[in-house]
Amino acid sequence: MRILFLCNKSPWPAKEGGPMAMNMLIEGAAKAGHQVKVLAVNSFKYNIRSTDIPLTYRKATGIELIDVDLRLKPIDALLNLFTNDSYHVQRFISEKFREQVVDTLKTYEFDIVQLETLFMCPYIDVIREYSKAKIVLRTHNIEHLIWQRISEETKNPVKRWYLRHLSGTLRNYEHNAVVKVDGIVAITRGDAEYFKHLSHIQVIDLPFGIEPEDYTRLPPATEFPSLFSLGSMNWIPNQEGIRWFLEHVWPDVHRQFPDLKYYLAGREMPEWMHTLKSENVIVLGEVEDARAFLASKAIMIVPLFSGSGIRVKIIEGMAAGKTIISTAIGAEGIGCTHHENILIANSPCEFFEMISICCTNSALCTKIGNQARLLVEKEYNTTILNQKLHAFYKQLTG
Repeated sequence: MRILFLCNKSPWPAKEGGPMAMNMLIEGAAKAGHQVKVLAVNSFKYNIRSTDIPLTYRKATGIELIDVDLRLKPIDALLNLFTNDSYHVQRFISEKFREQVVDTLKTYEFDIVQLETLFMCPYIDVIREYSKAKIVLRTHNIEHLIWQRISEETKNPVKRWYLRHLSGTLRNYEHNAVVKVDGIVAITRGDAEYFKHLSHIQVIDLPFGIEPEDYTRLPPATEFPSLFSLGSMNWIPNQEGIRWFLEHVWPDVHRQFPDLKYYLAGREMPEWMHTLKSENVIVLGEVEDARAFLASKAIMIVPLFSGSGIRVKIIEGMAAGKTIISTAIGAEGIGCTHHENILIANSPCEFFEMISICCTNSALCTKIGNQARLLVEKEYNTTILNQKLHAFYKQLTG
């Protein structure tokens, strides 16, 4: 089967959630013997040099990076207020990217064109014009829901109004776009049900997956007890969640456990994190080896109150056998169970209680971590998930 992937950012290097989720399917298709081609947006925020991509990866994927200016432009954002267009989506419309899509479709024939995220949907019409391939939309989130939830947590009335506007236009675009594709691959069961209600298009759920054996190597000595958060800190929900935890939970935790350390690790740390002056909060920034970092710490903190889709880092933490304390929204889309393979906390007192239990009961942490690992092996195994996707492709193409 011949598959073209259109990506809103480069799937290589797979160092954050989106690229990891894309790369899982791209490498899976290549390893299964399918002919793969990748066209990816290259932006100032996630900028990759083609020469840095390993030759083996370039040969396997035929990856091409197209520069697209995704920078926020205040005047364009202001003018957008007087339209019904989604500013989020408009930023991804590029004549240069369109030309590359056309050239690729003229040069090669494809059975499947997969759009990675809603932001590649502006190219549906050009795909229809130049190809007979089935178009599959792979949704990483219900995009408008992220901004709706961010607006609900925003206190500034002007900012809240603007975020609601962004959410509304994005919702309208999302609803109109999904009926134009031939199939939808949602990242959670809940998302799949949502999209099924919008159209009669075939929909499957396919979560993020990993190779469990990648997390079985002997770890360094784990620091117990210790708390940590790991993720891309340029994502607004991550930033807001960490800020909330530091303001509403950490002071009480620190008073109760004065020797306990809380580590913050991830890409694109904002300046306010780097200048934090909170005792025993250790800001590491981007770590060289995320798996080694995971293995070295004990209790993962995921204080998310907005966002959508599935949290890749939770899946990784579970694969590493970590005890994870998350909000219900943070754990959304993952088939986990409170007190069995994860701990759920939604308020400061609940977070304090869960952290206290973990810090004083290492046996419980081990039990929950082991159960989390078993869940990943059963439900989030890359090999099994890729087989499910390729069966869906065959169903669409007949």
